[in-house]
Amino acid sequence: MAQAQQARSALVILALAVVGHYLLGHTEATDFVVGDAGGWKFNVIDWPNGKSFKAGDDLVFNYAAGAHNVVAVNEVGYDQCFPFDGKVYTSGKDRITLVKGDNYFICAFPGHCEANMKIKVTAA
Repeated sequence: MAQAQQARSALVILALAVVGHYLLGHTEATDFVVGDAGGWKFNVIDWPNGKSFKAGDDLVFNYAAGAHNVVAVNEVGYDQCFPFDGKVYTSGKDRITLVKGDNYFICAFPGHCEANMKIKVTAA
């Protein structure tokens, strides 16, 4: 009988720990597919509007490898459509984790960024 009571007590403690973990603000990262079903493409600049992002969320860039790329840039690179020293992704199925604050991405193929193949994502 004492063992059964100890087992129940252990289960209650475990359950309280799990519930407490979630109540204290535990949040899981979310995957966002850039451009939704259309993928990373021209005129995707407004895709982030209305979405809530947080640091640790992943952006998934789907596109035809060789036809586009993704370059993580700073604000100047975003505004000027120039990749500077940004990290270049070319797989066609790129996964990039957001950092807190502004995150900027462009396609560095000639003319693509100028055709609004760029996004700014702000993560809380």
